[in-house]
Amino acid sequence: MKRNRHQSVFALLAAIIWGAAFSAQSVCAQYLGPFTITALRSFIAFFVLLAVCLLRKKTGCGTRRDIIIGSLVCGAALFAASNVQQLALNMGASAGKAGFITALYIVLVPIGQMFFGHKVSPRHWLAVAAAVAGMYFLCITGGFSISSSDLYLLLCALLFSVQILAVDRFSARVDGLILSCGMFLVVAILSSFVALPLEDITVGGIAACIWPLLYIAVFSSCLGYTFQILAQKGGNPAVVSLLMSLEALFAAVFGALVLDERMTAHELIGCALMIAAIVIAELPARIAKAKP
Repeated sequence: MKRNRHQSVFALLAAIIWGAAFSAQSVCAQYLGPFTITALRSFIAFFVLLAVCLLRKKTGCGTRRDIIIGSLVCGAALFAASNVQQLALNMGASAGKAGFITALYIVLVPIGQMFFGHKVSPRHWLAVAAAVAGMYFLCITGGFSISSSDLYLLLCALLFSVQILAVDRFSARVDGLILSCGMFLVVAILSSFVALPLEDITVGGIAACIWPLLYIAVFSSCLGYTFQILAQKGGNPAVVSLLMSLEALFAAVFGALVLDERMTAHELIGCALMIAAIVIAELPARIAKAKP
């Protein structure tokens, strides 16, 4: 029970951090190319996590083979997902629509689990339906039309579901911080290979967005994805993905608190549906575990 509570807290912390990250990514997109942004944030995250790992001096972090394969697989999935998402934002996708379409991984993750022979309960599908409806009310305030950037975001949702399932496979065998550290090294190297020959990288551009860049590097990348790995360690990826999808709700909350944006009735309905989705997914299981 205590372990599951900690996993839920880690997933919620990731959602809070990611909920505040879309605006920071949009600011960076004004000055830097998508692969440059991903490379820089991933290198910073890697060095911060490496320092923590060296200071911690923990043993029993997993076999060398599991660490290498886990870092490569999870890193390749995150490289693809992060850059496709950033490319969509650079193309002008709104933060609200980006948050909604990206978080559709909550539908794709349980479908992916079914391919691996895991059963998904009707209760969970009901929670997914409530969450998707909630994200729509939260994020889509105008008309909904499909553009090229939306297609990139749909691909991004698919790639993030692959990343979540990859983390689920390796998080039980590799220490969370070690896996996160290796994952970001892979993302940084792959993104650099694309950014260096194709994008214009200037010191002035980096300086112009240094603070939002540091936020998405240290908080969104370093902390957010490490919390995701810790949340999925021994947890159900379908439930964890539902909790992480609250990033759409927190994006709206941060907009109201930080930017003084008033939440409309449309958005309040979305918040209520998102909260209902988490209650549907989590509460019955907790009641069952609490019974003697």
